Amino acid sequence: MDLALYDPELGYYARAAQRSGRAGDFFTSVDVGPLFGELLEIQLAEMFETLQKLQTADLRRQTLDLVEAGAGNGRLSADILRAAGTRDAAFYDAVRLHLVEASAAARAAQRATLGDAADRLASSGASLPSSFEGVLIANELLDALPVHQVVMREEGLKEVYVDGALRPIEDTPSTPALAAYLASAGVVLQPGWRVEINLRAVEWMRDAARRLRRGFIIVIDYGHEARELYSPTHAAGTLTSYSSHRSAGPDSAAARPPWLESPGERDITSHVDFTSVRAAAESEGLQTLGFLDQTYFLLGLLGSLGSRFANLEHPANLANPNLPNPNLANSANLPNPANPANPANLANLETRLALKTLIMPGGLGSTQKVLIFGKGVGTPALLGCSYRMRVT
Repeated sequence: MDLALYDPELGYYARAAQRSGRAGDFFTSVDVGPLFGELLEIQLAEMFETLQKLQTADLRRQTLDLVEAGAGNGRLSADILRAAGTRDAAFYDAVRLHLVEASAAARAAQRATLGDAADRLASSGASLPSSFEGVLIANELLDALPVHQVVMREEGLKEVYVDGALRPIEDTPSTPALAAYLASAGVVLQPGWRVEINLRAVEWMRDAARRLRRGFIIVIDYGHEARELYSPTHAAGTLTSYSSHRSAGPDSAAARPPWLESPGERDITSHVDFTSVRAAAESEGLQTLGFLDQTYFLLGLLGSLGSRFANLEHPANLANPNLPNPNLANSANLPNPANPANPANLANLETRLALKTLIMPGGLGSTQKVLIFGKGVGTPALLGCSYRMRVT
């Protein structure tokens, strides 16, 4: 998985500046449009204010490290900074942007993607800054880190390896850390269960926590708590490959599972174990401030945008499959059917469609989870956690 995704010459992510979107292999919240970054900026600006208040006026930092891990070509940071430049000048001026990306091709495209906001870019590299104070964002990073796959047999735990003919074989686990991981999470696998263990995600979380001097870490990804991830529901594993927006999930009966087909040509991913990620963060001194569906995180941020999305956050409206939403009939921001060519009206309809995609349960809204940590910041009441703290 490491070679297939990250080999400098042949790896899936190494050979292109962007892999997601309509022309790519999978779809993320960033691909919906700039709205995701615009909403996330609200939370980041509030975090900046929180950090400012913790310091005396004469010692108040004039800069904030904004670190994006797994940044790709920088689209999310570009959306965040453009929103900040429009409505939060103090936050924008304070940002020192650090883009962390393994792909050299993606890094080479970052300045062009940032455009006018490129002056905020302080560093771009393959590793996290050695030390930083501010906010770290990891949006759909942990699910793409290489995993170990194990299977429980009557004689005990076995690890799945790949032989020279690209076929899976089972043998003794490569490290006792795999069994220790399951024990730490309170997981007991039944014979025949096949699961993935992401030691790299735990290592990444611990490393990030150590490098953060003070501030916040926001992890956005899909996955489950350990008790659900390692249960009969997912007893075939979650290792999946994506190509041209088509997924090929676990198939333990196949001589060559789908994730072994066309290495370097397709995405490979597995669900995140949030229980272990959270435990790793807390073991390094971070405090968990929130864990919730993306739906509720974004709804908590919508209120600060006023009437632009009037009534749209109401659950009854979210369930309405029809757009424009009839409950917004009195809103001045609604597209005017009599004048559909009006650019402002089209933009509003496009924004409402994007919002629905981001927050609708059953789609990105419920599959994506938001895990927020703080270090040296106390327990602030964050806007992103103000609507409902719920994980489905």
